[in-house]
Amino acid sequence: MNIPQSVIRNPNSFRLGIFGGSFDPVHRGHFVLAECCLEQAKLDAVWLVPAAEQPLKPQGPQASGPHRLAMLELAIKTRPELQVSTIELDRGGVSYTVDTLEAIRDQQPKAELFFLMGADSLADLPLWHRADEVCELATPLIVGRAGAEVPSSVLQVKMLQVEMPATPISSSQIRQSIAAGKNWENSVAPAVAEYIQKHKLYREGS
Repeated sequence: MNIPQSVIRNPNSFRLGIFGGSFDPVHRGHFVLAECCLEQAKLDAVWLVPAAEQPLKPQGPQASGPHRLAMLELAIKTRPELQVSTIELDRGGVSYTVDTLEAIRDQQPKAELFFLMGADSLADLPLWHRADEVCELATPLIVGRAGAEVPSSVLQVKMLQVEMPATPISSSQIRQSIAAGKNWENSVAPAVAEYIQKHKLYREGS
């Protein structure tokens, strides 16, 4: 996958953020996080990488890979600094971050890689498969709420902190609201809301 030339500050070196997750569904909070990382860490681009299966979430995504990919592509359609990578969906099976970062490094040897993650996930980082290598391949960008203290990690690695405003949105809450017939549409991009309604995603019994 190529980086759009229009978003690269330095043609000899660019800063690429990797944002992995289920994106089940992708929502406005995901984009607030990506935007804060783009601005504060001076990234040239962010790749959103939907997981096939996450090792720490064995129950798996509710929507299929093709549905989650379609929603992501609709959500970023007018944003060249954001791209979707299908590397984990194409590989299938459990998605280990270290394997993904190794593959991206091979694809983009000139890129300086950064890995986006919420501060609430930092405690789980030592449990990740080959966690030390993950942090060698990409600098973790630890995103926390503005003014909140970011928890420490037992891993002695370089990390950068990014602040984002409180955004009380989660994919699980959206799924629960859809199943219960509550309002949820404003939590996602209009094109994503239309897609969810068209394909009857996340409804009770679907």
